[in-house]
Amino acid sequence: MRLHNNILKVIVGWLSFVVLLLTGIQVKGQSDKRGTIPKNPSDISLKNSAGYYVLDMVHNNPGEPLTKTAFADPGYLKKMGYNGQVVNDFVFAHAALTFDGFDKRIFPKGTKERAWVLKAAAHVQANIEAAHKAGLKVYYFTDLIVLPKRLVELYKDQICDEKGRISFDRPLTVKIHQIMLDELFTRFKNLDGLVIRTGETYLNNVPYHTGNNPITHGVDSHIKLLRFLRSEVCVKWHKMLFYRTWASGGMDQDTSVYLRVTNAIKPHPKLVFMIKHTKGDYHRTFDFNPTLGIGRHPQVVEVECQREYEGKGAFPNYIAKGVIDGFEEFGTNTPQKGLTGLGGLKSKKQFRGVWTWSRGGGWVGPYITNEFWPRLNAFVVSQWAQHPDQSESQIFDRFMDQAGITGKGRTAFRRLCLLSAKAVLRGHNSAILKWHKNWVWWTRDEFLSGTDGNVGSIFKSLYADHLLDTAIREKLEAVSLWSEMVNLSGNVHLHRKADESYIRVSTRYGLLLHKIIAYGWQAMALGYEGDRTGRYNKAALSEAIRQYDQAWVDYRQLKKTAPACATLYKPYQFVYKAPDYHGQKGMAASIDKYRKLIKFK
Repeated sequence: MRLHNNILKVIVGWLSFVVLLLTGIQVKGQSDKRGTIPKNPSDISLKNSAGYYVLDMVHNNPGEPLTKTAFADPGYLKKMGYNGQVVNDFVFAHAALTFDGFDKRIFPKGTKERAWVLKAAAHVQANIEAAHKAGLKVYYFTDLIVLPKRLVELYKDQICDEKGRISFDRPLTVKIHQIMLDELFTRFKNLDGLVIRTGETYLNNVPYHTGNNPITHGVDSHIKLLRFLRSEVCVKWHKMLFYRTWASGGMDQDTSVYLRVTNAIKPHPKLVFMIKHTKGDYHRTFDFNPTLGIGRHPQVVEVECQREYEGKGAFPNYIAKGVIDGFEEFGTNTPQKGLTGLGGLKSKKQFRGVWTWSRGGGWVGPYITNEFWPRLNAFVVSQWAQHPDQSESQIFDRFMDQAGITGKGRTAFRRLCLLSAKAVLRGHNSAILKWHKNWVWWTRDEFLSGTDGNVGSIFKSLYADHLLDTAIREKLEAVSLWSEMVNLSGNVHLHRKADESYIRVSTRYGLLLHKIIAYGWQAMALGYEGDRTGRYNKAALSEAIRQYDQAWVDYRQLKKTAPACATLYKPYQFVYKAPDYHGQKGMAASIDKYRKLIKFK
């Protein structure tokens, strides 16, 4: 009898296990295709919640052809575990409207302007359908205010303020946007929602539209706009509204401004605030954003994976660990009072997911032909968002598993990636010196400025504080780190030989670029000191220029001999003017000044 009871207990136990599997309840230690399932039940419910977002966006360069990338494919995003796609090609969904219900004179039938609108509408609809077919929600990136030029011409006196700006303080402006949103969600019934940006207005891809920033009165403008959008988008149309805090009236950085705005807005399940993880733009030495984890509204964190101020994937730049666990500088020259990364934010009630910018940001190049490095960052950040109980290193290991990196290559690849974060910090900014927030702009996109521009203000302060030599030593330290990384890259082997080759090419690209930076800074620093003292160390200056010139020769040769190599940096200061985005000032002009002074050939 006792034997029968034991057998019965075993059978019951097995049946219970089967029931658990069939009902989808996963047991401790069980793994799915993305790795270990979270052990904390709250993490499981958070990940699976309808109000939790793992989104991605390709930030196409304004005014340029669309970026060729796997991340534009909703099916690829679905396989990576994303549950939503933000479409941002700057052909805004609300620019694909005829406004026929308001005034048929805006886009008359038979005109080229109307033909453009109808083509844009087909493009928007195709993007929506592709995302839904893959099983993703789709949200359109939306600059406000953007209206047809003809509409503004016809109603300028009724919608513009005394400065000529389209203003939400004018009743007709509000009415027009109400009509616009009604047409938008009638025309695109299956659009899941909007991502709203204020502060910047890109008109590069909408030739028949014009616009401006609606935030003309700071906090009051934000509150007025938010109340309107909440009513029209969330309540009336039951669509998602993601409101970005970026670059408008201090809301993205100042906790008091953020709370004054958001506390005035009644929460709604379809209203979410989107906030960059940095206090400001995506720069190293910038604080973790203090507006995260406060207030009474849900928040999604924005993370740029192809860092626009740090090579755009042309060289190794692993930022995912810093985003999750906190960057190195947070323990040195940028001490943090509160949170340092997503790892600390995940326990906050406001945290409702992550939005990766897998590709894009900024302007022009460098342009890459292999997106290995942005893919690594996007993988680790998005997988962490799906399983926030896991450590960054666990997810990093899973990336190596999928890439086929084995044996000693794993140790080499891990060290290479961690060193890249250190090398970029030292090469571009500083790990030890107090780095002013305006100094980070000395390099951006594909440009390197000189002492005739941004670098001049840096040198002025460092020279006065007797720290210029320290800054140069740090740039040379970055070169040493890159040299070690080049050696490590030869020990990394992957399934995809194109990626294996790119790791080596891009790491050498990083070494040569940072030699240009280090010796360029050294030459400019020696010249700057000579300008102040009247005495030039011509021997040291000649050697620095020689090293600088040789680095450029090797850098250009790499591009000629390695087809996968990204496009090269340019020794000019960034200027916000298309199509070149630079003038004659920059590192080259500054070096040439001292080249001529010492008659260096």
